[in-house]
Amino acid sequence: MSPYKVSVIVVSYNTREKLRRCLRLIEPEHEVIVVDNASVDGSAEMVAVDFPTVRLIRNSENRGFGAANNQGMEVASGDLFLLLNSDCYAQPGAISELAQSFAVDRVVAAGGKLLNPDESLQESVAGRLTLWAVFSEQTLLEKTHLTASYWQTRRVLTGAGLSESPLLKPCDQVMGACLMMRPLERFDERYFLYCEDTDLCARLAHHGTIVYNPGAVFTHELGSSSSGIGRWRSVARYNRGKELYFEIHQGRVAMVVCWLFDRLGASLRLVIWSVPTLFTLGLSKRFRTQVGLFWKVLTAPLQGPDHAPHIRR
Repeated sequence: MSPYKVSVIVVSYNTREKLRRCLRLIEPEHEVIVVDNASVDGSAEMVAVDFPTVRLIRNSENRGFGAANNQGMEVASGDLFLLLNSDCYAQPGAISELAQSFAVDRVVAAGGKLLNPDESLQESVAGRLTLWAVFSEQTLLEKTHLTASYWQTRRVLTGAGLSESPLLKPCDQVMGACLMMRPLERFDERYFLYCEDTDLCARLAHHGTIVYNPGAVFTHELGSSSSGIGRWRSVARYNRGKELYFEIHQGRVAMVVCWLFDRLGASLRLVIWSVPTLFTLGLSKRFRTQVGLFWKVLTAPLQGPDHAPHIRR
């Protein structure tokens, strides 16, 4: 058992059965707080009935990932906060193992080893978000291995550990799906979904070291948080998250450059998918869907997809 009191904060939005599984796998010694973002699938009701010891906060609207986590952190009483997605499942002892990372005083945040449902390694560690990283991603340059990938899980996993604890691997950021932290910072609520964890880790890094702990293993069904919003909106929100990050941290010029790179990427993918669509005379639903997706991403409003007047959250 960990010497630290851990508060586990789970944000829920229409993932009732996954949320049920997530909560069942959290050991009883941990404080658990569920913040429900106005789910309509009975998630909040299920928690109230099946998990009476869980503290439940019900929102009347979807406030977004960061704002909902902040609500949970405001009422949490633990020494450490574990921000855990409702589709992220702790293997036995994983939460206590992750908490052991903080025995090293300079550690301010830690992420566990995330596995896909087929037990393959999931990317959950990233480098710094830079304009070069955005350009490499959007132009597919990172696929050529001529430049370092933004996602660095395997490189960090095989790299050197901390001198105080070789198991702990220092890194720039860990995925917000499974992020344990000292109560030093909160999410910036200007982000609705995507890149709020990048921003949080950038600020946490000013306080100390962020680590990846491969001894704490979780299974993550990637994408459940955004599965109900449509893929084009998911991509557009991700782009807007990056653009907001650069606007906050580097200024408006950097934001505009990021916006241009994102549109370049959408244009490139639109051309790539248009070619087979033309060759098949538009008969392939898959090709038509991809063309439509990247056209919508390309023409999304500057403020993000949720600012379009015809779109409701």
